[in-house]
Amino acid sequence: MTTTTTTAPQPQPQPQKVSSSAVRREKETGGALNVFSHAFLILWVVLAAGPLIWVALTAFRPSAEILSDPMGWPASFHWENFSNAWNKANIGQYTLNSLIILAGSLTGTMLLGSMAAYVIARFTFPGNRVIFMLFAGGMMFPVILALVPLFAVMENFGLLDTRPGLMIAYIAYSLPFTTFFLTSFFRTLPTGVQEAAMVDGASHTRTFFQIMLPMAKPGLVSIGIFNFLGQWNQYLLPLLLNNEDEKSYVLPQGLASLAVSQGYRGDWGALFAGLAIAMLPVLVVYAVFQRQVQAGLTAGAIK
Repeated sequence: MTTTTTTAPQPQPQPQKVSSSAVRREKETGGALNVFSHAFLILWVVLAAGPLIWVALTAFRPSAEILSDPMGWPASFHWENFSNAWNKANIGQYTLNSLIILAGSLTGTMLLGSMAAYVIARFTFPGNRVIFMLFAGGMMFPVILALVPLFAVMENFGLLDTRPGLMIAYIAYSLPFTTFFLTSFFRTLPTGVQEAAMVDGASHTRTFFQIMLPMAKPGLVSIGIFNFLGQWNQYLLPLLLNNEDEKSYVLPQGLASLAVSQGYRGDWGALFAGLAIAMLPVLVVYAVFQRQVQAGLTAGAIK
């Protein structure tokens, strides 16, 4: 004989009632935080975009108008400031020199950095962690401490005041952060695709260039933008390694020289026009690749 036991139904927990005063306090707190955050963002936009707008507007003003009212609006747009800066102040030559240097240094930085990061992230070998920590430690080393030995090394190898020497210095300056960033990014990529390529007979070189490197495109674009900004605005290394011939100056050197010369001549309009020309490539590059930069940063942070 079997007996059937029945269990009494358990009482369902009653939802806690939230008082109207608590809801009101939460709304007030959220509203205050919302107002504070918006005010902070507005202040940040003013501090970041204000100087850029001021430089852009001042570039169209004559020197007398700038000295009489530095913060004023242009009475008329003087486009000759840009022609004077480009031709007479050699901003065009300085810009060309910077583009040539960056074409070599940025390519070398991205190629060597991605290869080193791929090996560190995807292969296990003795000393892997040590090499990664050396690259990470390179970001903490102030470049100013390496100026004297760097000058001696470049002079001994005959690379002083040469474009290849400056490219090598830029690559060495940017390589630690590039490798550190891309190592973390390569670790987030799936291993199945790499293993399938190896099973199909693909070599390590082919796997890297044809499979893994295209998959890491968001990270490459992000770090490429950061390297472009850092190398485009680099002043200390060219001042040390590229200071013999003024015609070989890069753009930051040319702007510093222009600030001195135009300051004595009183042509402040040409000086601000040169600053506007120097800012334009950076703004264009970031505006074009803004979504790729954001996608690369978020993709590298999520596994």
